Amino acid sequence: MPKPESAGYDYDVVISGASLAGSAAAILLARRGVRVGLLERRSDPEAYKVLCTHSLQASAYPVLDELGLIPALEKAGAVRNEARWYTRWGWIEPRAAPAGPELPYAYNVRRSTLDPLIRSHAAETPGVDLLLGHHVTGLLREAGRTEGARASTPQGERELRARLVVGADGKDSAVAKFAGVPARQYENARFGYLAHFRDLPLHGGFSHTWFLEPDMAYAFPNDDGVTVIAVLPDRKRLPAFREDLEGSFLDFVRALPEGPPLDFAERITKITGTVRYPLHSRKPTAPGVAFIGDAALTGDPLWGVGCGWALQSAQWLAESVASAATGRGDLNRSLMAYARRHRRRLRGHQYLAADFAKARPFKPLERLMFSAAARDGATHAPVRVPPDRPTALLEPHGGRQGRGRQHQAPRDGRAPRAPATHRGMTGSALEVKRRGR
Repeated sequence: MPKPESAGYDYDVVISGASLAGSAAAILLARRGVRVGLLERRSDPEAYKVLCTHSLQASAYPVLDELGLIPALEKAGAVRNEARWYTRWGWIEPRAAPAGPELPYAYNVRRSTLDPLIRSHAAETPGVDLLLGHHVTGLLREAGRTEGARASTPQGERELRARLVVGADGKDSAVAKFAGVPARQYENARFGYLAHFRDLPLHGGFSHTWFLEPDMAYAFPNDDGVTVIAVLPDRKRLPAFREDLEGSFLDFVRALPEGPPLDFAERITKITGTVRYPLHSRKPTAPGVAFIGDAALTGDPLWGVGCGWALQSAQWLAESVASAATGRGDLNRSLMAYARRHRRRLRGHQYLAADFAKARPFKPLERLMFSAAARDGATHAPVRVPPDRPTALLEPHGGRQGRGRQHQAPRDGRAPRAPATHRGMTGSALEVKRRGR
């Protein structure tokens, strides 16, 4: 086969955003022979995202494994995530079947540890040029198709021509704005604040989530002995809450059933948060453009799925477009394949998340599932699933449950979803036949 024509292109792919999704996509594409320009608007290679659950769902484990990050995460002190959840019926503490395999897991790890780690891994990957201080200011377009990006750099304006521009630049994506791809927005009826504490003991060392209907809270142990605590109250409480932010936050946590003993811990960060965090979704592709991570879809922070989605969507994109991005295939067809895969994996999830983000009470069948799980426990036993559904856990109201995963709420009329791994999925003894599956 003749060598593909690359004249006129600075890179095969230009990626805007060198956080989780962008760095992962750069690594996976470069390993497949793609020349990648990885643009990051911040100049500091140690920069990281502050507002985050700081948790990687077990769905992300196969991607972390492919990236080769597991040893580095373990060395950095990332905590394998196990969880217990409080409901009005009591605690749900899922466990593996007596003779069953270990339940899948991923990690709780602070973004101050994770972001520089994956970014440096991308910078060291042959075929990736990490371009710090490069802020996308426009797109290069020819005949209605994107052919590169224009960026503001420390040395001035620069044009970077590429077959594909990837927006990995968050929910307020500049790439989406310049490409004319709007986002659909869903209101979130909760606000959220979080803080980091050191030496804060949690029962069993597990992650904790409190379903208080409509208020929510969680406590996740992280690397270096740090625990992240977040509260997500109904927005109706916001005016009174903000009158004394610190007092309200601490009182809220102290009132949690079996809440963390804050008086024995050291708070090492200020209390930060957001009073309005609507959910967004947009089409994952346009001519010459693709979106991954939050640029394509944001989930409710309650479910902690954003980091996993970022890594998985990066993997889907790399697998779909790598060959075409080097000129050895039809890029339009490859983008369509990625779009189909993205929709198939995440179809309806944003609507389900938006439904629960209304801060509504549990529906009857949700109450049934939670009460049954609290009464009987949630022993998990292996079940068979189609091999092409390794990411079925992504449903914000389904997904990976129990020890080895963070919380997920049941979907309407369905039992709690079982966790998926790169080898299959394990299912709950409470699971019922799911419609359409």
